[in-house]
Amino acid sequence: MSLEDGRISDLRATAHPLRLQMLSLLTGAELSAAEVARELDVTQANASYHLRLLLDAGLLVIASEENVRGGRAKRYRHVWDAARVPGGQRDTEDDAQHYVRVLADAIPARFADRLPGRPGGTHLTDADLWVAPDVWARVIELVGEASALLHASAQPPRSEGAVRANLSVAAFELRPESRGTR
Repeated sequence: MSLEDGRISDLRATAHPLRLQMLSLLTGAELSAAEVARELDVTQANASYHLRLLLDAGLLVIASEENVRGGRAKRYRHVWDAARVPGGQRDTEDDAQHYVRVLADAIPARFADRLPGRPGGTHLTDADLWVAPDVWARVIELVGEASALLHASAQPPRSEGAVRANLSVAAFELRPESRGTR
């Protein structure tokens, strides 16, 4: 992993199951390391370590600071729609592969945590298809809209009236000469 400017790429920073959870958690709330640790059932030291990595990668901001028992507690927030930092570390193919593996590993655990029996509550799709370019462009647009809507609507954990939901998507154009996995 290249660290030319001391920052890791966005994908490399998020390519850890706990950090993926933290980003989701901090999309809808500003939380301290202690609050993140309690919510995710990890030690505060572990939470602090991973929060610092995400902060250093530019994926979190310090939303506020407060005095707590003679010290200063930082409250973090994931600004999911922030523009990427110009000149920041570029994602490499290795970073993308690592991220995809972490995302793929997270899906079965999240699926096991689903609320079964909900009408229209689960949508599963696997599609390796040939489609017109304008159809593919529209699909990508719709996936982006769904992701933006979900992120923009995120609420603090356990907010009254809110449902816990998961959206994991990997959408990409395939090489025409590839024959798929066997």
